[in-house]
Amino acid sequence: MIISRSYLKDLVYQVNGAAIEVHKSIGPGLLESVYHQCFKKELELRNINFSSELSIPLQYKGYDLDSKLRCDLFVENCLVVELKSVNEMNPICEAQLLTYMNLLKAPIGLLINFNVKNIFYEGQKTLVNDFYNKLDD
Repeated sequence: MIISRSYLKDLVYQVNGAAIEVHKSIGPGLLESVYHQCFKKELELRNINFSSELSIPLQYKGYDLDSKLRCDLFVENCLVVELKSVNEMNPICEAQLLTYMNLLKAPIGLLINFNVKNIFYEGQKTLVNDFYNKLDD
C-alpha cells in the first residue's frame, strides 16, 4: 500500500474521532491503562487496524538489541499513537513519540492525553518527521 499525506490526514481524523468518543464516554481522571483498553475497543468498532504494545526494534552499531521499548498503538502500520493520562505534558513525551516514529519508520504520530477537560483542544498533538516530508500529497 502506498501511503500519501491525504491518507494520513484521513487516518489521523478517524483516530482522533475515536479518542474523542472514548473521552466523551468515560471522561478524564482515570488511569492510562483504562483509556488504552477503551481506545482499542473503539478502534475495533471502527474497523481500524492496529497493533497494541508493539515491540520496537532497536539497532545499535549493527546489533539488534532487545530494548523493551513498546509503543501503545501502531495504527495501520504507519501511525504511532502514544496515550497519556497526566496533568501536564512534558517535552519528554514528544521526544519519546518522535523516537518511536523514527525507529518504526512511521511518518506521523499522535500524542493523546485523556486527563484534560476538552480532548480536542488540549489533549491531542500531531507530530511528523522526515518520513512524512518524503510522502506524496
